[in-house]
Amino acid sequence: MEEISPKSRLAVTLFAWFLGIFGAHRFYLGKTGTAVGMLILGILYLLTVWIWGLGFIFLVAVGIWALIDFIFAVAGIMKDKEGRLIKKW
Repeated sequence: MEEISPKSRLAVTLFAWFLGIFGAHRFYLGKTGTAVGMLILGILYLLTVWIWGLGFIFLVAVGIWALIDFIFAVAGIMKDKEGRLIKKW
């Protein structure tokens, strides 16, 4: 049987939905490296939003990533930095 993380699935889900493009849910889970990557992409989107093509590319990249993480969190298959499933709501 796999270990269950003490992290809240509700918190991960809400962070992914509302602040997903900034990697907030990944910071919460302790996945700092990928969280920083998402944060950089989110900031690049905000800085280049006035350049339609460039800003859109950053938004699509980080938006799809955040949406997949959101779906994983809702489905209960997201894992924390220790590899434990986030199951507890």
